[in-house]
Amino acid sequence: MAKETPTQTVEAEDTSGYEEHYSDDGFWDKTKNYAKVAGESVLEPALKLYYAAQEPDTPGWAKASIYGALGYFISPIDALPDITPLVGYTDDMAVLLAAVAVTAAHITPKVSEKARETMKRWFG
Repeated sequence: MAKETPTQTVEAEDTSGYEEHYSDDGFWDKTKNYAKVAGESVLEPALKLYYAAQEPDTPGWAKASIYGALGYFISPIDALPDITPLVGYTDDMAVLLAAVAVTAAHITPKVSEKARETMKRWFG
């Protein structure tokens, strides 16, 4: 599916091919350097996905969806450039939320708590 507008639904399969853009270092660089710009609404689902992927019980298909979404998030090639004021992270958020929906069963209370703790450290 082509990404035409920020409000268009982004399917989970849109992230296929973005797994190659994912790396732990790239994820942490992006989240730390752009935390204030991206905002809590983008970073919370990204952190939940990241921590869910670290869990040994998360199945391979879920990790593939997660790494595809996180790869899209950290990739410099976006439907909407992240430097675009106000809407630059809209496509990232749509992809992250789609991955959260697909992998929701693997975002445990433990994973959510880790994400909240990280958000508290960054945003107070």
